[in-house]
Amino acid sequence: MTEAPGSDQLTELEARYAALRQAARSSSGAAPGDVLDAAFTELEGAIDLLRAAGAPSSEAGRRSSAESQPAGTDSAERSLLRAMFQDAPVPLVLLTRDGTVQRINRSAGDLIGAKPGYATGRPFTAFVAMPSRAAVNSQLTAVGRTGKQRRIRCRLIAADGLVPCELLIARIGVRGNQDEADPLLITVRDADAQEAKGVKGANEETADGSRLSGVQAITRRLDVVTAVARLLLENEGFSESRTLQRCARLIAGELNAWVLVDMDRRHRVRRQFAIGPDDPGLAALTSALAAVDPPPGSMPCAVHESGHPVLIAHADDTGILGSSLDGEPLLSKLDATSLLSVPLTDGETRYGVLTLVRRAKDGHFKVADLALVTELGEQMALAIRVNRMFRRRSDTVEALHASLVPRRRPEIPGVEMAAMYLAAAEDPEVGGDFYDVYRTPDGWGLAVGDVCGMGEDAAAVMAAARHAIRVLARRCADPGEVLAGANEIVLADELALDGGFVTASIAHLTWQDGQLRVVLGSAGHPAAAVLRSDGRVRMMGGGGLPLGLFADAEPATQELTLDPGDVLFLYTDGVAQARGPDNTYFQDRLADELAGLAGLPPDQLVASMRRAVDDFSGSNLIDDVTMLVIRASQQGNGRAGQRDRRRSPSRQRS
Repeated sequence: MTEAPGSDQLTELEARYAALRQAARSSSGAAPGDVLDAAFTELEGAIDLLRAAGAPSSEAGRRSSAESQPAGTDSAERSLLRAMFQDAPVPLVLLTRDGTVQRINRSAGDLIGAKPGYATGRPFTAFVAMPSRAAVNSQLTAVGRTGKQRRIRCRLIAADGLVPCELLIARIGVRGNQDEADPLLITVRDADAQEAKGVKGANEETADGSRLSGVQAITRRLDVVTAVARLLLENEGFSESRTLQRCARLIAGELNAWVLVDMDRRHRVRRQFAIGPDDPGLAALTSALAAVDPPPGSMPCAVHESGHPVLIAHADDTGILGSSLDGEPLLSKLDATSLLSVPLTDGETRYGVLTLVRRAKDGHFKVADLALVTELGEQMALAIRVNRMFRRRSDTVEALHASLVPRRRPEIPGVEMAAMYLAAAEDPEVGGDFYDVYRTPDGWGLAVGDVCGMGEDAAAVMAAARHAIRVLARRCADPGEVLAGANEIVLADELALDGGFVTASIAHLTWQDGQLRVVLGSAGHPAAAVLRSDGRVRMMGGGGLPLGLFADAEPATQELTLDPGDVLFLYTDGVAQARGPDNTYFQDRLADELAGLAGLPPDQLVASMRRAVDDFSGSNLIDDVTMLVIRASQQGNGRAGQRDRRRSPSRQRS
């Protein structure tokens, strides 16, 4: 019978019309003849709708019920027809009138590379290459409406690529089927010659060949896992973005797919980057993928929200990835139908989503691919976690260390001064140095220190020691007492138990009768050096025990005077322990290097000593290097020191 057109029929017609227009404009290149033929088919359907709108509905033409047959005969026929359908040597697909697959036979399952039950309930067009989907859908609708057979050329998506074929579409009149619409039957013709290239039927492979193929696939997956693990372990520079890009590029090449990495940025999934297959002709498509963020409801967003991986071997929703900047669905633009997406999570935090998209001609993803990519996603998530943890700790240590270096060194009357700090090249997180310049009751103080330990705890111990020295020295002129008090503070904070211990050397300066009086205090630190204006070098005694080890530590003290032009050189272990190619230490030649620098101002002396240490060690420093140098100036005099003493109220009280 001819039914009056309803709103549903008009809506479906409009949808098919829009799909045909999109197919005609698509950059993936649909066959113009097939699209035109489908357009004429839809035009015929529109004419039928208009005729039906002007004709009264009638029950005329309804098929009469067939004569009853014995139940046993009907059952036998059904069994015979079912067996014929399943074992037919050509691919057969049974559809409902709306294009949904009811059943496929074994040959059709071999063609698409899946078990027959996999296709049941899916739109048939999900197995058709993207450019031909709109035309195939229109022809299915036409056959269902008119009952006339139709033929259309297209390519079906098989396990390992595209299969060119011709579809013969027919409507089947089922006896006694008055309440339901007659189903459609698709016969895939001329496919046998194409299957040999990309599709292997079960009867075409020997048992030995199948086992060999399985072993090769497993070996290849292990190689991919190993290669990604190596990249993550290398992680040069601890750059999260660079490491993820290198992993994505490896996966894209090995699995022949686009790889999208979307990261959670302030509770929103943002596209980090897109890497395409190794094909220069796909660069523009890769750029289109990278230019847009995944919209809400897209596959990456859904996977990020749920935390569960998803595999869609044959996608029928072209909007599943969103649209490009020109409004075309990305799936259509890529001519892709197979996708898989896994969360980047370490089990506690969801960092983002890893999505793979494959072109139809390269075949569809399988469950084994999903398992592989899921494992790779877990490895990448763990690398992200470790990298961010390292960066947080490193930033904390850097911030703490920055607070231990004076932002601006004060000027000491009658004294020229220069300082330098250089981080270790071999392990930037081992140890840590500080230096300081501060006021004392009688004048000024200098401090240089080194912490034995690493990370945040070591930085905290270093901060406690440095600030304790500065605070205690404001009221105490004796370097030995200052270091003893700092030792008590470090031990009281219990920081040294985990953070290591601190060595320190401090010098308190006062002008007396035109000479600069220096009182040195040492807590297990390398001995200071004095460079006289005539080139003589005196290595001081050093001594004492480090801060934070023993409650009864007794720092060592020494006194000396500097005449105008004399230099006091304070330094840390990074200078003394710099190692040469013959496994000797720079400490052994420190005095000789200093002797050759007599007469230079402090800034030039520091620069020359840095070059000497670099040349000696080949720029391979095993510890931080700190130098603090002062030179008694020709303008130094007693009046400057007296002026400083008059300004100190604590000195007046004593």
